[in-house]
Amino acid sequence: MGKNLLVNFLDLGLTDYAEALAYQKKVFDKILEAKQKGLTTSNYLIFCEHPHVFTLGNSGNRQNLLVDDQWLKENGVAFYQTDRGGDITYHGPGQLVGYPIFDVDNFNISVKEFIFDLEAVLIRTIKHFGLHGARLEHATGVWLDAGVKGKERKIAAIGMRVHNKVSMHGFALNVNTNLDYFRHIHPCGFKDKGTTSLQKELNRKVDIEEVKRYFREEFEIIFGVKLEENNEH
Repeated sequence: MGKNLLVNFLDLGLTDYAEALAYQKKVFDKILEAKQKGLTTSNYLIFCEHPHVFTLGNSGNRQNLLVDDQWLKENGVAFYQTDRGGDITYHGPGQLVGYPIFDVDNFNISVKEFIFDLEAVLIRTIKHFGLHGARLEHATGVWLDAGVKGKERKIAAIGMRVHNKVSMHGFALNVNTNLDYFRHIHPCGFKDKGTTSLQKELNRKVDIEEVKRYFREEFEIIFGVKLEENNEH
């Protein structure tokens, strides 16, 4: 896979969505420019949490946002139309958001395999907490009770942008997320499926630092890389 490639790792903590997006874009453009020049490219994994925000993918439908601009303003929730794939989702405190900004060619895998491996990391991460996550056909992300009609619920969402095999945006894993906010959207465009979190499933608050640690361990195993702390932000 990654042949023990070094991946720059940053944990930005609670960061405004627009600020994190600007940083992602800077890194993405740097990698893309190096690749176009035939130079060696770097890879980054960024962790953060965001203040309350709804984001809509480039193929998403604004009608899946069930509240108006006045409600957003009164409740202090931001809204962004983005260039990632997928439909609408929610980010907020207590949710682990990760942005792998990779030159996928460094890993000798296809974009489809890249997404598949990211799902595998998430599935293996929640397994440490006794939860059985799975993929659902035609629905990117990680689900509990996948394929059980009426019980399917998403615990992790994935929405990426990939250009010239360079990726940005990423995943959101609900740890201690306030799930009430999902009632104001059709998450990922689905009207008939639920959303859940580690906290809800385990009926207790979960240490997000523990989740990060497990994710990093599984990420290194699945992608065959070494995460190296980077404080350049």
